Amino acid sequence: MTTYYSEEHEWITIDGETGTVGITDYAQKALGDIVFVEVPEIGADFAKGDEIAVVESVKAASEIYAPVGGTVTAVNEALEEDPAMVNSHAESDGWFYKVKIADAGEVSNLMDADGYKEFIAGLE
Repeated sequence: MTTYYSEEHEWITIDGETGTVGITDYAQKALGDIVFVEVPEIGADFAKGDEIAVVESVKAASEIYAPVGGTVTAVNEALEEDPAMVNSHAESDGWFYKVKIADAGEVSNLMDADGYKEFIAGLE
């Protein structure tokens, strides 16, 4: 499994044709205490860059964009009861949805872990 990152601070871990998507630790820190997460519906089709989910924190609401296109195959229902899981486990148990990737080539436009660290260092 390999994890990639978008400039919008989403991560995707790829395992075969399936990706697991969430927001980065950097993003959850910027948002503050997360109080609500709206995940997509299972079976939803979307393109890379589409708005796919919403996160609300005590500071603001923020759209989550799809790092790759595909079809939603699973959602993290635990976030409905405990949205703060994104704060405590942003890049593990706080995942948002799983996707059957439509075009594996779209991953080539994302950053690896080192590239993402360099990217966020440039933002500070």
